[in-house]
Amino acid sequence: MHLELENIRKVYDQKVAVDRLSLSVPRGVIYGIIGPNGAGKTTTIRMIMNIIAPDSGRVMFDGKKADISFLERVGYLPEERGLYKKMTLRQVITYMAELKGCPRKTTAGRISPWLEKMGLIEYIDQKVEELSKGMQQKLQFITTIIHEPDIIILDELFSGLDPINVELIKGILMDLKREGKTILFSTHVMEQAEKLCDNICMILDGKKVLDGKIGDIKSRFGKNALQVEIEGDGSFIKQLPGVANLTEFNNYLEINLVDKTDPQSILRQMIEKVKVRRFELAEPSLYEIFISTAKLDPKELENQAGEAGV
Repeated sequence: MHLELENIRKVYDQKVAVDRLSLSVPRGVIYGIIGPNGAGKTTTIRMIMNIIAPDSGRVMFDGKKADISFLERVGYLPEERGLYKKMTLRQVITYMAELKGCPRKTTAGRISPWLEKMGLIEYIDQKVEELSKGMQQKLQFITTIIHEPDIIILDELFSGLDPINVELIKGILMDLKREGKTILFSTHVMEQAEKLCDNICMILDGKKVLDGKIGDIKSRFGKNALQVEIEGDGSFIKQLPGVANLTEFNNYLEINLVDKTDPQSILRQMIEKVKVRRFELAEPSLYEIFISTAKLDPKELENQAGEAGV
């Protein structure tokens, strides 16, 4: 299923939430919509799902304007989680699959394998309310894909999941991609997008600021980034001539250089004051590209990631 957005726009109380956004999601890829909290990611996804209508522009599936029939071909996991707490796991999966047109007999054969894969098989006939929050999130992920949709749309999928379950679901997404499924997900956690996505669209204040294959985007920013591990206080590095900006993580640094700066000159100045354990010229990480493009304080983004539990 090929998804296209054509100049969609949405305004709430004179505030532009999404501003003439266009993008094309190829078949069989993992496509990330990235941006800080409040950038317009969820509003965009809600317009794709026809939960809210755009004020202008169109959402197209396979070259046609989306209608109610496309919903059976889509699996959607909203940012706001919600399950029927008094139902058993078996009942809620069956019911959600029926809403997507999947017969009970077909669903019955899929329930146990999916619960087994997600580590929930022992709870199959227990009520949803007896599960932990993380278990409920895994259950809701199952209900999103149980009808084997062509396109899977996930809004802040990893929010609140522990690292083990994040890796579990990442592996499942890669398997679904290999089966030819198209996966669209939103996140403000750049590490997730960089590891998983083939393509990304970055939204800032409702506007698209970057769009394309991750490799192409990194190439556009050039190999002017240094990845450095040090022992000692590296705060002086941001003041060195030739350093455009610096992102600091404890003893690890990502440094963007001014064009034509000699990386060796930076290294020579660094080793005078700190011990350098690793020094590598590389393409900038998606995190660094995001910080640079969005002009964000890295601490602000890290706080958002912390609030998401990642």
